[in-house]
Amino acid sequence: MKPRLWAPFASRVEIEILNQDPNLILKMDPVRSINSLGWFELQDIDLKPGTDYRFILDKEQVVPDPRSVWQPEGVHGPSRVVDHNSYNWQDDTWKGFSLSSAVIYECHVGTFTPEGTFKGVMKKLDYLIELGINTLELMPVSEFPGRWGWGYDGVDLYAVRDSYGGPQGLKELVDSCHQKGIAVVLDVVYNHFGPSGNYLSKFGPYFSDKYSTPWGDAINLDESGSDEVRNFLIDNAVTWFKDFHFDALRLDAIHAIFDTSATHFLTQLSDRIQDLSAEIGKPCYLIAESDLNNPRVISPIEIDGFGFDSQWSDDFHHSLWAILTNETNGYYADFGTIADLAEAFKSAFVYKGQYSIFRNRSHGSHPVNKRYSNFLAYIQDHDQVGNRAIGDRLSHVVDLDFVKMAAGLVLVSGFIPMIFQGEEWAASTPFLYFSDHSEPELGQAVTQGRQKEFASFGWDPSCIPDPQSESSFLNSKLNWDELGESKHQELLQWYKDLLRLRKDGKSLGDCALGKIDIEYSEEEKWLIIRKSSKLAIVNFSDSKAGSNLSWIKNSVKVLLSSQKVDLEDLRKGYLPPKSFIFLELN
Repeated sequence: MKPRLWAPFASRVEIEILNQDPNLILKMDPVRSINSLGWFELQDIDLKPGTDYRFILDKEQVVPDPRSVWQPEGVHGPSRVVDHNSYNWQDDTWKGFSLSSAVIYECHVGTFTPEGTFKGVMKKLDYLIELGINTLELMPVSEFPGRWGWGYDGVDLYAVRDSYGGPQGLKELVDSCHQKGIAVVLDVVYNHFGPSGNYLSKFGPYFSDKYSTPWGDAINLDESGSDEVRNFLIDNAVTWFKDFHFDALRLDAIHAIFDTSATHFLTQLSDRIQDLSAEIGKPCYLIAESDLNNPRVISPIEIDGFGFDSQWSDDFHHSLWAILTNETNGYYADFGTIADLAEAFKSAFVYKGQYSIFRNRSHGSHPVNKRYSNFLAYIQDHDQVGNRAIGDRLSHVVDLDFVKMAAGLVLVSGFIPMIFQGEEWAASTPFLYFSDHSEPELGQAVTQGRQKEFASFGWDPSCIPDPQSESSFLNSKLNWDELGESKHQELLQWYKDLLRLRKDGKSLGDCALGKIDIEYSEEEKWLIIRKSSKLAIVNFSDSKAGSNLSWIKNSVKVLLSSQKVDLEDLRKGYLPPKSFIFLELN
């Protein structure tokens, strides 16, 4: 590796090469090209794999490489050279996958298994295949401060978390997934950097004070020096696809990526990834998390869209969660009716320009000419569980009948379904927010901020688990021994049955938004969704409900039901209480 560094804020840059006695310190040369202003390099030095090094700015600040692939001593330590070409990939037969057919399983490497490593995840791949999963999504694996964390406060975007297994371990996991027919998605964060170990402001204009995010300084994408900042992020996306063989990236909270340029950063990123896909001969997908309800996110670049392939559907989650739990706090104030859920099924966005109580303004726009596969549906994810006061899952809030109904609606829909780790067996363990900041003031601020946030919702601060406590991390680890218990086995089998229907092509299936028929009763709390010969019926009521089942003729087959079904009762329009029924009309 020939050392290179973009550091326009420095007048002098040196590299300290470790692993020898004494350490070698060499002055780097500024690059004189007009297209490379602010860059420093050493043409005559080639660092070998395994070499540790760090940069010295203006003879004062000793810093790691912002493009470091490996930080074996953490975010404050030296960087280590990695040769990506040295890994012997065994996934030559893997030619990618179709995103529209994905069944995604989201996991946090540190809590998914007792080991908390990439190798630990590899041990569970056969379990995921048996469940019916064909796509694994990893929460961020870039190096972050402390012994544990969610990963969304990473500071070394290119460096793979050492305690998880480093770059070698990540490649082995992706390689193993592909050999078993599993696609892999990676969460990346391009809207901010974490506070601890964040040295980027020492190098150049990576940040902007023109905007703000709830988590840290906004990234400079449209002011002086932003070209290289944009390249820094785009190159990072390329390396995950090219050097680590990921199949898709999920971009965190793109509504906090601010850019007023004529060509938005997200459009530039999509354009580059489309070119990369053609270069490597494999689909490379981009998935967005956005709360804007803006169809531009998933519209083609040619019509001034961002060109993303799909996005998370929070409106679907919120409308379903509000019905099941009757919660009305926060953004759930905008939801709670069967009509909302019906609209989410029909249009993905419930809010398409109407007034939002939560936002105190009009919100969203119509997703014209979009498909169900342009959206991910879920009833649980890391945010919707972990950002609750005590990290409680749906199965901790409602009974198993409602959990089955929710899973049924998610997994037979035409949306791309996503399952959050442990959801499929009603894991008893919470998924808490946890961090490990070594700086006392920062750690205390995180703890107090969490307590203050939920005190505004009426929680006793003493009841809020401390994010900085090791117990918050350890209590969030899945307990795999639960799979031997009947309650957990029952739900696990239900998920398997639902996913088998989907795999066999018997779900509602992908199509253009709105190309389904929906009937519902707000008063009796039932919902019926039909596409062609397939019929999903849900009764949210505790009592037997009556409905107009005019679609049901004499010839009908129950493909799956969460409750015992009397076909004669069903033909008369009577639905079992708290039930999900999936039918095929002949």
